[in-house]
Amino acid sequence: MTALQRGFLLLWLVGGLAFGMPVQGRELAVEPEAMVEVEVATVGIAGLTRVPVVLLREPGAREVIPIFIGPVEAGAILRGLSGDRPRRPLTHELLGDVLDGVEVRLERIYIDALVDGTFLGMLELRVAGRDEPIHIDSRPSDAIALALTAGASIHVAPAVMEAAREIEYEGFHDQVVVALGISVTPVDDDLREALELPDEPGVLVSDVRGKASDAGMMPGALLLEVNGEVPRTPLQFLERVRDTPKGEDAQLRYWQEGEEHELELSTDVPDPRSRRRTPERPSIET
Repeated sequence: MTALQRGFLLLWLVGGLAFGMPVQGRELAVEPEAMVEVEVATVGIAGLTRVPVVLLREPGAREVIPIFIGPVEAGAILRGLSGDRPRRPLTHELLGDVLDGVEVRLERIYIDALVDGTFLGMLELRVAGRDEPIHIDSRPSDAIALALTAGASIHVAPAVMEAAREIEYEGFHDQVVVALGISVTPVDDDLREALELPDEPGVLVSDVRGKASDAGMMPGALLLEVNGEVPRTPLQFLERVRDTPKGEDAQLRYWQEGEEHELELSTDVPDPRSRRRTPERPSIET
């Protein structure tokens, strides 16, 4: 089934939900309370198979969790992380718009099981006028892409996390990476000149949400240090955050509007609904 066919199937299901049609599907393999909320960091490649993987950051953990995805979904996830919305919505953006239009809210997505080498996912939808949420079976890659569009939280079963840690992966050093609600990209000489950035190593902040935004960090800042270490690439930013000692805040130093600033941030996953941007703080196009 193609991404477009899956999209039309979900459109049909959502339309039925809005009009009270019952939906049958499998049960979650794990109770929601037993799962761990994670943050989507970026997309990489599995070391041996060269299949795309989405990299998920678990708060307080020293590892990043890779989950196999398809190339189309990899592109959709990267667009969601970078805030790149095409003029005409693609499948996942369209589905997010439909959910809004029929008063169905995507609250959570789950990656709850690994069966015969295949990851299983689930959407949790809240329908206006219904007390109980609706669960719809989904491929994890589709669910994650839709979650980024809709601002839904992402939860992974502990057994899935343990199995995924065995997957070897490679990250890309030249694309957007997200951690702590801060999106970063590489910075080149042209951007340094255009944004009047200092000649120091670091990564460019392209988008900010959650507590980092509340503390005053804005797109266009140059992130100089994380926990006393310089992140020279976006992937190194993720690694520096990952290495934050358990139970401690991440220590950030950044340059913004001619001044250096310091910031302490919890490694907890930011509220996913803060992903929606405000007009006064647009993202930096890179």
